[in-house]
Amino acid sequence: MSKVLVAYSTHEGQTAKIADFIASVLRTHGLDVDTRDVKESADPALIDYDGVIVGGSVHMGKHDKHVVDYVRGNRHGLTGLPSAFFSVSMSAIHDAEDAEKYVQEFEEQTGWLPGKIALFGGGLPYTHLNFIMRRIIRKIAEDKPGNLGTDTSRDYVYTEWDGVRRFAEDFAAELEAAPQ
Repeated sequence: MSKVLVAYSTHEGQTAKIADFIASVLRTHGLDVDTRDVKESADPALIDYDGVIVGGSVHMGKHDKHVVDYVRGNRHGLTGLPSAFFSVSMSAIHDAEDAEKYVQEFEEQTGWLPGKIALFGGGLPYTHLNFIMRRIIRKIAEDKPGNLGTDTSRDYVYTEWDGVRRFAEDFAAELEAAPQ
């Protein structure tokens, strides 16, 4: 049984939900999967894994520094394994060019070129934010094209779960086909 690490960094929790969903899909394909929030746990030895998926969220136009630092510190190990990266941002919903630019900047910052990349929409967790952050995020949502939610009394999720499932299934199939 192949063993996969899903490492991620999250701010409001949507990236963690996506990582957990990916892990559950991989498990249905018979893989042994560990999930780790890189902010909260020590770096596992990548030598213990047959494949790695890394995920990070974008805030203020940049991927979370914890996921950047994690990838920088593990770049050589990641390069030697089947690997994938998923980026979570609001740009993935309405501006794919911006979302792709964030990933290119991430690759330049870290020196890592993952074998597979996915862009997923995040969420607007207004009810989990303090008053000031709710106002700031609402203003950003108002200024973006499309129909982003601005009712701060509720949360919005823009993740396209079928796309997340396909990403995980494709990774599982590629891992299964890879020489061991």
